[in-house]
Amino acid sequence: MSDVPEELQYAESHEWLRQRDDGTCVLGISDHAQQALSDVVFVELPTVGDTFGAGDRVAVAESVKAASDIYAPVAGEITEVNQQLEEAPELLNESPYELGWIVAFRPAAEPQGLLDAAAYRQAIE
Repeated sequence: MSDVPEELQYAESHEWLRQRDDGTCVLGISDHAQQALSDVVFVELPTVGDTFGAGDRVAVAESVKAASDIYAPVAGEITEVNQQLEEAPELLNESPYELGWIVAFRPAAEPQGLLDAAAYRQAIE
């Protein structure tokens, strides 16, 4: 059974979003997604200042099984990248909701169409 924190919002493509008080959002992949990937060995990160549209690929996680695109649920501009993932990509597996966050960004609009924890749990069961 996957861990699905209540305070996050989820995309059907298995990314999570945490909205911060300063208006930025943090993006990562769900526990369910990291389990499906298995052992992550490399994460391709964007650059601070990069902009993207809703549904665009913002990063790539490569595991021993496959490479998986990580998509933005809303348009925005990258304000931070998790540099720790360059040296320790396994943080995506070990701590997908805390240490394994991928990017922070300033959204261009209010995120739409995301699932709450209960709906996401139902989607992955």
